This record gives sequence, structure tokens and C-alpha cells, in this order.
Amino acid sequence: MGEDTERTRWIVHGERLVYDNRWIRLALADVEIPGGERFEHHVVHLKRAAIAVVVDEDDRVLMMWRHRFVADRWGWELPGGLVEAGEDALVTAAREVEEETGYRPKQMEPLLTYQPIAGLVDAEHLLFLARGAEYVGEPTGEVEADLIRWIPMAEIPQMIARGDIWTSGTLIGLYAAREWLSSERA
Repeated sequence: MGEDTERTRWIVHGERLVYDNRWIRLALADVEIPGGERFEHHVVHLKRAAIAVVVDEDDRVLMMWRHRFVADRWGWELPGGLVEAGEDALVTAAREVEEETGYRPKQMEPLLTYQPIAGLVDAEHLLFLARGAEYVGEPTGEVEADLIRWIPMAEIPQMIARGDIWTSGTLIGLYAAREWLSSERA
């Protein structure tokens, strides 16, 4: 396997910064693909993101109804946000749940880690499963959701089919949590 892997590996000769701020870093990578062709490829670097699937004892998941202006589209999403430098991702996920929804998650554990657009964007997403949450007051962060609801897990497949749930972190988080929880019950 190692030999085949090396034959298909792209070689990065360097990277030139095009744009940089606290949210996004855009670069042009000088790459060489198998066969010898060499060219510049856009690369987007983002901070790591932490997302929480908060499930209660009634098998409901805490979700937010939000508008995403880039796609000009509404949908249900899980709470989450960017991991600050030096901050543990689990701490980020818990903080974001509380800031965005007004609920403080109880028992939390890692669920999975993924890259949503691996061919162009370096944006590691860390998903966590929280079992239960306590309401502590109104959301304290910037207004990010029009509605905050506990949605029965049984309704999730129909919501996905209707297009009410469409963002990658939410889709992957819900599918992973459903698998994780059903394997525990088996």
C-alpha cells in the first residue's frame, strides 16, 4: 500500500499567502501532481470548528433555525463555533451551546472529526455528543437563530428529506449521533 500511496501523492513545493485575517487565510500552493504537471492551487485555511449534538432523555436534539446569507437559505442547525487559540475543542462546543441557545450541556464526549471540503479547504470540524442540558437563560452571544427548539430524533429524516437540514456539520453530526446512540441501545 505504501508504494501505491506515494505514486498518487501530490508534492507541495511551497505556499504563497494571498489574504489573511482572524477568520480565513487564503493561499496559493505550488503543487506537482503525479506525472509531473506543476501548477498553483487555491487553498483556504480556517480555524477548527467545534459542534455539539445535544440530546435529551426524551430522544430530542437541540437545534437552531437560522438563515445563512451566503447561500441565502434557512435551515435547522446544531450549535457550534470556531475553536480559539489554546482552547480545548470540547470547551468550545460547550461554550457555543450555552451562548447560542441558553442551555448548558451536561455530559459531553467526542463523537468524530472530519474535514468538510478536503480538496480545497483545511477546516477540521470536531463533533461532540452531549447527553442532556440545563436551561440557564437567554442566549448570550450575538443573535444567531430565529428559533431554538428540541426536535424529536424521529423527525430528523423527514426534515433532511425536505431540505430543512442541509449544512454539513449538522448532517454529519446527526447521522453520527444516531448511529452512536443506536449502537449503545443494541
